[in-house]
Formats: sequence, structure tokens, C-alpha cells
Amino acid sequence: MTIRIYLLRALISSITVGLFTTSTALAANNSRAAYIQTYKEEAIKTMREKGIPASITMAQACLESSDGNSPLATEANNHFGIKCAEWKGPSYTMDDDKKNECFRKYPSVLESYEDHGEFLRNRTRYASLFQLDVKDYKGWAHGLKKAGYATDPNYAHRLIKIIEDHQLYLLDQGQDVPIAIAKPIIPEKKGRKPGVKIFVPTTEVEMYSNRSVNFNNGVPYIVAKEGDNFNRLAKELELGTWQLPIYNEMPSDVQLTAGQKVYIKPKKRSNNLKLYTVKSGDTIESIAHQMGVKKKFILKYNKLTNSDVLQNGQVIALSASK
Repeated sequence: MTIRIYLLRALISSITVGLFTTSTALAANNSRAAYIQTYKEEAIKTMREKGIPASITMAQACLESSDGNSPLATEANNHFGIKCAEWKGPSYTMDDDKKNECFRKYPSVLESYEDHGEFLRNRTRYASLFQLDVKDYKGWAHGLKKAGYATDPNYAHRLIKIIEDHQLYLLDQGQDVPIAIAKPIIPEKKGRKPGVKIFVPTTEVEMYSNRSVNFNNGVPYIVAKEGDNFNRLAKELELGTWQLPIYNEMPSDVQLTAGQKVYIKPKKRSNNLKLYTVKSGDTIESIAHQMGVKKKFILKYNKLTNSDVLQNGQVIALSASK
């Protein structure tokens, strides 16, 4: 397994934070906090379907892909450093433990996450890990190292540090991890030059400039003003240009209107209201945005396709039926 540690990026990730791409690799220079917020739901899905702690999946992805910034991640959508053993799909060649080693290449990041779950679940050398409690992230970390997932002697300790630094163990307990917002601080004179700004993470969602942060279905959003677009807002909010279009499931060049909700974190998988009655002019996209639920889940819950036309009075499920 490959572990690409870029020291400068790691330093930036530890002191600056941001707030999903679902099918393509992230742009380079993502912060660790942004990466976690982007892919944590895929880690939770793997935990539910395969029994692998979400904290372990998330920590491995952070470490193996350098928070989505490594060449293997950006060029091959491979976020877990999985090599080509028994692989018949596309591949990517790069130097690792040996020269010109073969790594799996995926059409999307999500397929990398899915294959990682299958990889661990279906190999006998990892079988003993599935006897551990799903909340025993330390046991899983040491077990992965012992089973030979990586050659780095400090692999288990690195995973544990990522989990504890970012409270990823909360995912294993069915809780969300805190959103970290970069807060500029003017340090005191001791040991630093006057006027130099540092960034200290805070778990509170604060006011950006003169924009307040509101919540819909538990998802934070701001309200667009006249003349706003995603690029302008990304610059103002100190987010990557890819983030807002993905969070809002809209084209990057969409024309925003004054008063429109602009989500600054990914929408949820469901809504506690559970049902929505279609009104005139509603579309799957508008309902997803209004209810703070990702479009793909609404399509899934209702067995709909993108081409389906909604009818007035039609009842739309906002969560999976039990």
C-alpha cells in the first residue's frame, strides 16, 4: 500500500479547515477537514454494509490519498492505495515500494470506497478484524497493520492519530463529526511577528463577513445576494471553487438569484419529515434543494429517474421506507 505524505500539505491541513464530489476526484490542495466532510457519508455507508468502522475507512482514505491530493487519487480516483492484485479493470502505474507498480483505477471516487469495503471483507487475512467491535478503532488499526495492509511501521499509530484528532470515532457511534471553520486570529507578540495571522479551528459555524449561517434539515446555508455566483461566494467563504456546486447539486456557472439558499455543506441522505407532496412547478431538483436532501437519494427512495415528470399531489418519500 502506498502512503504519500506531503509535509507542507499536512501542515496546512492541520491548521486550516474548510467545508463533495461524488463521482470525480477532488481538486488538489484540499484540507483534511474538507475531505472528511465530503466523504464521511460513504464511510458510514461502508460501515453499515460491510461492518468496517467508518472511522477506519475515513482515516485510511485521508492517509492513503493525502486527503484526496495525491496523484493516485486525482488521476486514478484510488483513495486507498489498493494495488492491482486480482484486478481486471483499468490500472495506473507509479513507483511505490517498487518501480512501476500497478494500482487500481476507478471511474469515480465512490467506486474506490466501495472496492475498499469489498477488498477488506473478502480477504481471509482481514477476517479476524470483523470479530472486533465496530467501535474498536484501535484494534482495527493495529489489525490492519498486522495483516499487512501497509509496510509503514507506524501505520496503526497514524490512523489512530487522524481518528482522534478529528473525532472520527463519533461516526462509529452514529454521531456526526464537528464542522471545523477556519477562524483568523491575530496572535500576541510572544514568538511571532506582529500582524501575522494564524488559523485556529473552531467547531462553531460563525458569521461569514456580513452573511449569517442558517440551517435547513440540519445543513448550514447562506442566502445569496444580487450578483452572487459560486466563484464569488467560494472566494468570500474561503472554499474551493468545486465545493459549492457539488454541495448544491448545480452547474458551476448557474445564475444565482437573490434570496436563494446556498448550502455550504453537503445535503443529507434523508429528512425527518419523511414525505413531501408535489406542488405545481416542483421538480426532483427543486424538492431536493428545498428539503435539504441529496437528489440521488430521493430518486432511490421513490424509484424514479432523472427523466420522470412529477405530478401535482404526488407523494415523494424523503427517507428510506422501513
